[in-house]
Amino acid sequence: MIDLYAFATPNSIKVLIALEELGIDYVLHSVNVRNDEQKTAEFLALNPNGKVPVLVDTQSPSERLVLTESAAILVYLAEKNGRLLPADGPARARVFEQLFFHASGLGPAFGQAGFFQRHAAEPQPMALQRFSTEAARTVTVLDAVLSRNTYVAGNEFSIADIAHFGWFWRREFAGVSLEGAPHIARWFSEVSSRSAVQRAIERVRALTNH
Repeated sequence: MIDLYAFATPNSIKVLIALEELGIDYVLHSVNVRNDEQKTAEFLALNPNGKVPVLVDTQSPSERLVLTESAAILVYLAEKNGRLLPADGPARARVFEQLFFHASGLGPAFGQAGFFQRHAAEPQPMALQRFSTEAARTVTVLDAVLSRNTYVAGNEFSIADIAHFGWFWRREFAGVSLEGAPHIARWFSEVSSRSAVQRAIERVRALTNH
């Protein structure tokens, strides 16, 4: 039994896509971050870091795994089900290379660029320039990768693609455009057309209507 606590966020959509791609049944629970539901005592008992998503895998009455951090959840699901992550060798290393690039570079740059554009209490031009420039730089790096490969870690769809997709799905928040990034645009269109991705987007968007 899998329960997923999530909302319509870049990190949440990643886990829904993985679950849909893997054909795993799950129960989706809305945690409305717009209403600060991630700060409630009930949710903090699941994730003291106060962020979505959180996956709870009850494998048996006596065994219950609570897992946070979207990249860790993606790896867990892929390894448990033997799909979306190569078993060994250079292909596996390339997937982790992109996961770490996303977690340390692209994701934080997009998130901070969006924050300083939209939510900073006072204008912070230096911070905005810093993170907007970094977001644009990571786009250039990834576009070069996709000029050589069908997908971000090679020629097979993987959890690395799922990780990157989350922020490109919400790129307007960060003020990021795909103009000048034709290879990312091609990749984003292909990933968006996958039926599992479309199902995940439909489910996560429905959370905003509650």
